[in-house]
This record gives sequence, structure tokens and C-alpha cells, in this order.
Amino acid sequence: MDFLRWEMDFIGQKRAERLSQVIIVLFAAVGWIYGYMVQKYSMTVYIGGAGYVLALLLCSIPWPMYQRNPVKWRKPEVVSTAGVDTVDTPKGKKKKAAGKDK
Repeated sequence: MDFLRWEMDFIGQKRAERLSQVIIVLFAAVGWIYGYMVQKYSMTVYIGGAGYVLALLLCSIPWPMYQRNPVKWRKPEVVSTAGVDTVDTPKGKKKKAAGKDK
């Protein structure tokens, strides 16, 4: 069930963003050139839109190629408060003492 995870690692996010940029720019350039050749602006828009849809399908879904470097989280550290002076505040909350009396 590892393929059903819905998250991307950081390197996968970088790859997905770069791939989407390349696809959109490539389709926009090809669409502009083809639209100029056939003298139809609508073809430029259709080809650019197709590139956008392709980038959306390839880059917004967390495919397994974007999950190759999972983040390894550290274990939480237990912090001991023994030996720390505290003072009572008027609202009943405890606060760290600023310093010791001279």
C-alpha cells in the first residue's frame, strides 16, 4: 500500500515543479510557433492548454517517482525542567525566574 501515500518528499516537489515549468514552456513555444504558421491564435491557446493539463496530471498527483526520498524524522527529545526556578504569576501560571537575588 506504499503507492497510496498522498505526500511528496522535498526532492520530489522540486522535480515536479521543474517538470511542470518545462512542460508548460515547451507547449507554449510549440503552440505559438504552430499558431503562427497556420495563422490561428486558437491553436496556440489549445496547445498551451493541453500542456497545462498534461503538467497538471503529471505534477500535481504524488506519483511514486516523487516519493523516492522520504523524510526521516528525529525522535522527540525529553526536556527536563528539574533545577529551574519558577515564580508564581498573579494569574496562577508559573514563569521562569529572571535571575537569583544578590
